Amino acid sequence: MKKLLNIVLVISVPLVMYSCYYDEFPEEIVEEIPEGQVISFEQEIIPIFVTNNCVECHPSIRQPDFRPGNEYTSLVPAFVTPGNPADSRLYEMLNDNNHRSLTTTELNLIKKWIEQGAENN
Repeated sequence: MKKLLNIVLVISVPLVMYSCYYDEFPEEIVEEIPEGQVISFEQEIIPIFVTNNCVECHPSIRQPDFRPGNEYTSLVPAFVTPGNPADSRLYEMLNDNNHRSLTTTELNLIKKWIEQGAENN
């Protein structure tokens, strides 16, 4: 019996020790936005609001209103200063608070869209 206990211990101790092994947390892959790429509000910015379920917290009673069809008029000019992300409430709120777990790529797209004049394209 004692021999069986020793065998179980010899086998289980390494298993327990290596079962807690983990790799480092993966680094977020940040997609580079090519120079000269025009950011489309409809194709690239609205999907960020949809993916992050922004409409759940921002229906018509809470501004900005992210219900479909209301996004642009609710954002510009009240929350977005075209051409100036640093002066845009939307960018500042998202950047300062890591709001709704936006990825760095999503935040960069929003910033680039604002820098390009926040067009409704």
